[in-house]
Amino acid sequence: MKETGRKVIAQNRRARHDYAVLDEYEAGVALLGTEVKSLRLGRASLVDAFATVDDGEIWLRGLHIPEYTQGSWTNHEPRRTRKLLLHRGEIDRLIGKIKEGGLSLVPLSLYFSDGKVKCELALARGKKSYDKRTDLAKRDAQREIQKAFGRAAKGRARELRR
Repeated sequence: MKETGRKVIAQNRRARHDYAVLDEYEAGVALLGTEVKSLRLGRASLVDAFATVDDGEIWLRGLHIPEYTQGSWTNHEPRRTRKLLLHRGEIDRLIGKIKEGGLSLVPLSLYFSDGKVKCELALARGKKSYDKRTDLAKRDAQREIQKAFGRAAKGRARELRR
């Protein structure tokens, strides 16, 4: 049976808080068999993960995929460096933008797309602490507005019933 759709394995929630995302890319990940089996169990952590460019290729570092419990001596190393699979044009574009300065490659999520493991990669700029505070203030203000609308809608509903 062929898998279809998108099943999220792990997300890097901290990334959107710490970085301003400019552009997003979908990249395949070169994995070993026991890594895929461990991911199928939903076990992975993107907490310390980041991507680097070495010799014209993009590598994912710090991604933690625990060893497969039923694996034998062929088991993988949990924090090994993994190659990201992108088209040459995308890689060249990313390298050019990173060399401009101030930009990083940050993995946002890891998921299965039609049975293949994919990594959502973001070209991002680090946020300063005051940027983070303004984002939090905007989110809180938006939440208050939604609450007010909700209260107003409930009030109107009561008036219509009378």
